[in-house]
Parts: sequence; structure tokens; C-alpha cells
Amino acid sequence: MSEYKKGSQKLLNAWAFYDWANSVYTLTIASSIFPIFYSALFASQLEKTVTAFGMVFKSTALITYVTAFTFLMVAMLSPILSGIADYVGNKKNFMKFFCYVGGAGCIGLYWFSIEPHRIHLSLLFYFMGLIGYWGSLVFYNSYLPDIAYPGQQDRVSAKGFSLGYAGSVILLIFNLAMVMYPNWFGFDISISNTLLEYGTEAEISEALKTAKNKASFEAMKISFITVGIWWILFSQYTFYVLPNGVKKGGKVTKDVVFNGLRELREVWRQLKQNLSLKRYLVAFFVFSMAVQTIMLVAVYFGEEEIAWGDSDAKTFGLIVSILVIQVVAILGAILTSRASSKFGNIKTLIVINFFWMGLCFYAYFMETPMQFYIAAGFVGLVMGGVQALARSTYSKFLPETEDTTSYFSFYDVAEKIGIVIGMGIFATIDQVTGSMRNAILFLVIFFIVGIILLFRVPKSQLKNNA
Repeated sequence: MSEYKKGSQKLLNAWAFYDWANSVYTLTIASSIFPIFYSALFASQLEKTVTAFGMVFKSTALITYVTAFTFLMVAMLSPILSGIADYVGNKKNFMKFFCYVGGAGCIGLYWFSIEPHRIHLSLLFYFMGLIGYWGSLVFYNSYLPDIAYPGQQDRVSAKGFSLGYAGSVILLIFNLAMVMYPNWFGFDISISNTLLEYGTEAEISEALKTAKNKASFEAMKISFITVGIWWILFSQYTFYVLPNGVKKGGKVTKDVVFNGLRELREVWRQLKQNLSLKRYLVAFFVFSMAVQTIMLVAVYFGEEEIAWGDSDAKTFGLIVSILVIQVVAILGAILTSRASSKFGNIKTLIVINFFWMGLCFYAYFMETPMQFYIAAGFVGLVMGGVQALARSTYSKFLPETEDTTSYFSFYDVAEKIGIVIGMGIFATIDQVTGSMRNAILFLVIFFIVGIILLFRVPKSQLKNNA
């Protein structure tokens, strides 16, 4: 097929539509149903510990450490892969590869178990989903300056996030209905006729509750399969329209393999001549460290620290909270885009960081479901906005260049290393103190430093509105 011209609506829509395809991973796997499913695996344990890699971990600390390790792998691989992709002009194929690895990992979560003989394979599936999602974003983000002009980038970036929130909410509502009302979807919640005839009312009630919990647990596992299928299926439109990239060479040699690392060093060297971009990246590194950590552990925090009552109320409450975040985030992304147009990107990011800092203080003290719902609403308001605006602000700071992959690889490496540090600190505080509240409060430091650093960003080199 013929390639579409830069700035064309068809190309912009196809790029943004990948958010529709892959955002179901972040909502169902990373943010809602998988954390609830993971917690349910430890329901019969008092201390909630698991043995893996020859050590005993607190359940939440283990999944946080694995998440941090995955981001470390992404940070190490992305510059090498992006260098190869840039050389042979096929970054779309690399984006496809990570998409399919991630989708397969989601499907594999159906067999997730904490049994000693299965825990490592289970964590491998989790690793595949996570590295597939973030690995594909390395190449997805690098397309933005290739397909959109500077004046279009805020809008199309926000559109991508908005499409992602809308699509992921649709699938989550379906999965929520399946988990909460499994009998509607053919899951067996019956009990024996003997118990119905001879059992007491309390025994029958308990048996029905147990049967429903088992069916809901099975529905959660099926929801992981729906995520993998959705992600792979809807990404095909993006892959069909996006160009492969600009080919710079032919055969892949040893020099080409390590070309990405050399390009990162070159980007770092060029940062010395671009003070605005350098200072913005440092600020982004710090505040993104805290933002991404919060979003990755939010449901684990809510599951462990909030007094929900019974398990049904907890499942329903946590998923509803995530839905609130996603719905409000659509509005948040739009409002942030408009605020950046009126007040400038940097000023808007500073205000958003103040909001995040306040949310950390609030989270430390919240205990009730209603308080968690309120926090969810405010998180949604600033979550989509900070992600979309951070990405487009970086794009605006870039110098005139065709080598966008190297610059966005540097951006992604900075983000991932920040997440590794943030998640590592969070998991260690959780493991040592036994409380996620202490860990969430510690993140305030990152927002304070991030705000200070944003104030130091010169705006003279920012294209189309500082």
C-alpha cells in the first residue's frame, strides 16, 4: 500500500488507535483484575508470602521486584533494538514483535499459579506481558514526530490516550460483569442437591458463596485471554497504515547491533548543547519515577490497605475505582491539552506535579472505600494528562532531526530506569517495614524535586508554546 503523508488524518488516527489496542493491558492486567487475582491466590495465607528464586517474599514485594526487573530489561534492550530498527528501517516489525509477545503473555496468565513448581513460569508470563507492552511503546512513541507536525503533537498524543481509556473501559466493563456475575456467562455456581436438601441455611449460603468465588476466579483467568486477543486484533489497523521507517542500510552487523548504544551516547553529547531538553529530561526522570510507580502499585495498595469488608465488596470496589480513573482520565487528558495551549507545557506540568504530591499525602491517611474512590477520581484527572503532556513536551524540545528513534529511545530508557529505581525503593520499603503506606509517602520526595527541576527548564527552545 502507498504511504500516507506526514500530518494526514488517516496516519494520525492509525497511530492513535494503537492506544485503543494496547491500553487494555494496563487497565485489566496492570491496574485492576490481575492485582485482585494475584491477591486472591494468597487469600488462605495469614502472612501472604511466596517462595521464589530461593527466597521468601512478601507477595506485593515480589510482584513489584519482578516489575522493576522487567523495566530494567526494557531499558537495556530498547537502545539496541531501536538502533537496529533505525538502521534497517523496520521499526514497525519490532513494534509488532513486542505486541505479539505481550499478547501471548496475557493469554499465558490464564495458567498463573504460586505453586512452587509453577511460580517461575507464571512470573515469566507476567514478564512477557509487561515487556511486550513497554517494549512496543519504545517504537510507538518514536513514530510521533514522524507522523505529526509540532502543532499537531499535543492533540494527537492526547487523542491516543483518550482512545486508550475508552477502549480499555469497554473491555473492563465486560470483564467486570463476567467476574461479578459469572453465571450470566455460563460459569457453574451450582452446589450439590444433597446440600440443598439437608444443609442448613448457613451451610447453603457459604457453599453458594464458595461456588461463586471459584467461578469469579475462573472468569478473571478468562479475562486475561480477552486482553491478549483484543490487543493483537485491534493493533492490526495501526500496523496496516503506519510506515515501516526510513531504511539506512542493509545487512545487520555487530556494529549495527551496538549502534543504538552509540546513538544514545550521541544524544547525551547533544544534550549539552540543548540546555532546555537536558533539564526537562532530568525533571521528567524524577517525577515520572513517582507517577509510574503509583500507577503500577495503586490497586495492590487499595487491596491491602483499605478496609473493604468482604471479598465481593473488595473486588467490586477496586474495579469500580479503576473505571472511575479511566473515565475521569479522558476528561483529564483533554483539559490538560487545553491548559498547555493556554498556559504552556511546563507550567501545566508543574501544577500537575503539585496535585500528585498532595495525593501521596492523602493516600497515606486514607482507610475507607469512599476515601479510595475520591483518590481514584483525582488520580484519573492528572494521570492521563501527565502522560500525554510529558510525551508531547519532549517531542517539542527535540532539535530538527530525522533520527527520532534515538531521541525517543533515550526518553524511554530514562523513563524505565526511573521506574526501576522507583519500584525498587517502593518494594524495599514495603518488604522491610511491612507497610505500603510508608512506601507511598516516600514518593513525595520525587514530586518535590521534580517541581524544582521543572522551574529550572528554559523555555526558549520549546516549539509552539512553552
